[in-house]
Amino acid sequence: MSAFQLSLVSPEAMVFSGEVDQVDLQGVEGDFGVLAGHAPMVAALRPGILTVMAGGARDQFVVLGGLAEFSQATLTVLADTADSLGDFDLSVLADQIENMERLLPQQSAGDEVDRAIEQLDHFKSVHRYLSANETTAF
Repeated sequence: MSAFQLSLVSPEAMVFSGEVDQVDLQGVEGDFGVLAGHAPMVAALRPGILTVMAGGARDQFVVLGGLAEFSQATLTVLADTADSLGDFDLSVLADQIENMERLLPQQSAGDEVDRAIEQLDHFKSVHRYLSANETTAF
């Protein structure tokens, strides 16, 4: 299997950089995988789990939104927030959800409310997934 370069970057740090065989992402328009030779693309990411496969090993990262761009054998993920699954603090996500729920009634009507509800739903989905799999080895 051909490899390509992945750079997973958050505002705080370079979370991952290296040669990989496959990356599975959760895009706003649906989940997708990237292999070497993928067509050039840019995709918005929704909160979820980014899975990296390299040399038979599998690593997972919690990504809470961002952008992914693939071109010339390089996938760059600019994440709003990203952390390895093992280092991710579930209580921080729970606090974010609580804060989003508290602020929701203050949103203006229309598209702003729709975007806030959609973001809240994505955060809750990630929280449920991580809570259900806390004791499961990834």
